[in-house]
Amino acid sequence: MARANYVFTSESVSEGHPDKVADRISDTVVDAFIEADPEARVACETMVTTNRIILAGEVRAGRPGGSKAENKAFTKEVIASLQPKVREAVKDIGYAQKGFHWQKAKYACYLHGQSAHIAQGVDSNAKKDEGAGDQGIMFGYACSETPEMMPATLQYSHNILKRLAEARHSGERPELEPDAKSQVTLRYENGKPAEVVAIVVSHQHTKKLGGQSYSTKRMRDLLEPYIRSVFPDGLITRKTQFLVNPTGKFEIGGPDGDSGLTGRKIIVDTYGGASPHGGGAFSGKDPTKVDRSAAYACRYLAKNVVAAGLAQRCTIQISYAIGVATPTSFYVDLHGADTIDPAKLEKVLPELIGGATPRAIRTHLKLNRPIYARTAAYGHFGRQPDNEGGFTWERDDLVAELKRLA
Repeated sequence: MARANYVFTSESVSEGHPDKVADRISDTVVDAFIEADPEARVACETMVTTNRIILAGEVRAGRPGGSKAENKAFTKEVIASLQPKVREAVKDIGYAQKGFHWQKAKYACYLHGQSAHIAQGVDSNAKKDEGAGDQGIMFGYACSETPEMMPATLQYSHNILKRLAEARHSGERPELEPDAKSQVTLRYENGKPAEVVAIVVSHQHTKKLGGQSYSTKRMRDLLEPYIRSVFPDGLITRKTQFLVNPTGKFEIGGPDGDSGLTGRKIIVDTYGGASPHGGGAFSGKDPTKVDRSAAYACRYLAKNVVAAGLAQRCTIQISYAIGVATPTSFYVDLHGADTIDPAKLEKVLPELIGGATPRAIRTHLKLNRPIYARTAAYGHFGRQPDNEGGFTWERDDLVAELKRLA
């Protein structure tokens, strides 16, 4: 039986964290290719370090009716167009520092054509449907702890950094630099958030804080109003521990302070440790990669189950074999809820999205659009669907149909 009273912690990192800079660049590459060809294939890894940006991976794009040679040339054209897009992404994050500057960082691109042996398993033909881009297991999760149906520890961690990023970008807090991390510990009573036990925020900053020399107290005084603003009244108490820049000065940060790689913040990207994780990262991958698209689909289904009132928590697992369209397994855990038999949902939920084949998922969630750079920071889940087609997996449009099953 699940514990009702416990303490739990999740962390988040800002858009300027080195690993998130790498994720943003990789997803900028995904968007560029999908904009050029909605059926493009992308697997892009990025490394960032002191004034250096390195891209590597496999890509493919083409034009309708294009020959093999024409499509190869078109792919090279898209690759050649990437550098200004990458630099603009770094500029948008806010990096114009001596150790990492959007204009001055050296850029190297080692993207090349997709393996023909991978392509033969994924591509559809007259004899078979589009297969999964790789084998693997993916999870989706939702809970009733927050309006976003996300774990509260993670949602508040994200919200702290989003609020501070807004203050930085607007010019309201020019003392703040892009790199930051947050961590929230909550005490739960009867399975619900009851008190904030501890808040940890480490934020890169300029040499002076409001014209004065740095001190940890000044940094806390600067950040604390923004931190408090994201929590519901009463959740922060007199016993809540605030730890702001606990190591002291944090002037050297971003890729200059620590190298960054695509796909190293998979728990931040998902559920903050409150749910299992299949191990596959999202950023830098086109939606034929089920690491990404199937995880989005599982979140979509889990969120609709919770929104329909069928459970307070829902975990879904799906698995695939490379080159095979049909999932090899589908599992639903309602964490003790008895409103409906999970086995019934295991049969119904995949059919609500066309059998949960890679093509059906991409079609249902409209994933073949340049919508991925916006997902690279502050979590892929718990976000609002937007007018440009982003975050379609956060819709709750299956609720009415699921309620009829109970």
